[in-house]
Amino acid sequence: MEDFLPDYHFIAIGGVGQSALAKILLEEGKKVSGSDISDTKYTKKLKELGAKIYIGHSEQNIKGSPVIVISSAIHDDNPEIAEAKKRGLKIIHRSDMLKIISDNYPDFLGFCGTHGKTTTSGLCAFLLSCAKLKPAYAIGGIIPKLNTNGGCEDKNTKYFAAELDESDGTIVKYSPKYTLINNLEEDHPDFYKNGLEDILNTFTRFIKGLKSGSKVLINIDNEGNRGLIKRNPDYKNFISFSIDDNSALYSAKNVKTDILSSSFDVYTKDKLLGHIELSIPGMHNVMNALGVCALLVEAGVDFNLFAPYFKEFTGMGRRFQKSAEFNNIRVIDDYAHHPSEIKATLEAVKNYNKGRIFVIFQPHRYSRFLGLYDDFLNAFECANFIAVLDVYSAGEEPDNTKTPDDFAKDLKNAGKNAAYFSGSIDTAAQKIISELKENDIVFTFGAGDVTRMGGVLNDLYLHKK
Repeated sequence: MEDFLPDYHFIAIGGVGQSALAKILLEEGKKVSGSDISDTKYTKKLKELGAKIYIGHSEQNIKGSPVIVISSAIHDDNPEIAEAKKRGLKIIHRSDMLKIISDNYPDFLGFCGTHGKTTTSGLCAFLLSCAKLKPAYAIGGIIPKLNTNGGCEDKNTKYFAAELDESDGTIVKYSPKYTLINNLEEDHPDFYKNGLEDILNTFTRFIKGLKSGSKVLINIDNEGNRGLIKRNPDYKNFISFSIDDNSALYSAKNVKTDILSSSFDVYTKDKLLGHIELSIPGMHNVMNALGVCALLVEAGVDFNLFAPYFKEFTGMGRRFQKSAEFNNIRVIDDYAHHPSEIKATLEAVKNYNKGRIFVIFQPHRYSRFLGLYDDFLNAFECANFIAVLDVYSAGEEPDNTKTPDDFAKDLKNAGKNAAYFSGSIDTAAQKIISELKENDIVFTFGAGDVTRMGGVLNDLYLHKK
């Protein structure tokens, strides 16, 4: 049988970012192959769409002369990169592939900032899909109901919505027609050595690279965003949105929040645009929804065409997502791995009165844990108990300047109920389950394998019964 000869070959195709781009290319009619160290839910979906998937990395995986697409996690010692270089094949970063795809669509909608970009980009794609506008999209998480992280519903669509990653500076490559900047804060200290200063410099370069006539939707309640505006006084296409500032072009008023929902009225200056109901809680999600609403209106989409579908959006995968429920204990899994994200999520449930707010926190990367250590200490004000796990290194070398055990002790010294639980998720779960009480709401926070915790706790409870 003749070898499958792809147009593109993705190394580490099973990741959330790589797989989204591969799926779009497949639905645009391109031939795609890819490799990864194991099968994932993403690779299985790509196989169904016609991709050739190899498990394990080998120079023999590269058939023909495809463009090679890599992520930042792939290094020069990878045998497929070595083979591609030997054969003189074109090798591009995932960000370059995203740029190539985005250039095919007239209305490129870009979502960026320190927090909320997965939720806002996913929400936008969801609304456009529900409104039968058949978008293309590349998102850093699974969109419930659409049950995918990327796709192209119609290759002739105007709209392409994408999450733009600022963590490695590659955001400067893109030029969306409409950009949403939710917030800018210190993060990714491994890359941004001078903190927020470096982030603002990167976003200034990004704005200066936008095409004429582009619009930047920006949340002016955020201090970092206000700093970006001050640095760019000559940029005339900032479109402001806010909950607190009446000078904003778009604002949320009559805001109501509950444990599991929220609602608000959208105004453009003094004119009521309409009412929005959400099935997700928290002021941060009100801001997310307001920003997406403002962007879609600026992009020329009729408010009444998309507004009814906000209520059907149940959040992104691993964003306030129930992962288990047993003995009247509800476990909520959340990708939050930055102090502000954790704080915002806990603020959304601070009035929970059935039981305790019990947090299981897995620090993500030594550089982030140590770089934002004091901010993390102040992120758990609304929690009744904090179980601290070992650091999920994400490939970084260990740095025990301050350990998770130190962190738990520092929390206790600050008056919080906290304890350190060492070992794997399975090991830690065996100790944590005896700490849980009926009616607790349990949050598993982190970008690592803490996402397994709900299922492990549930299995332990069933086994005990």
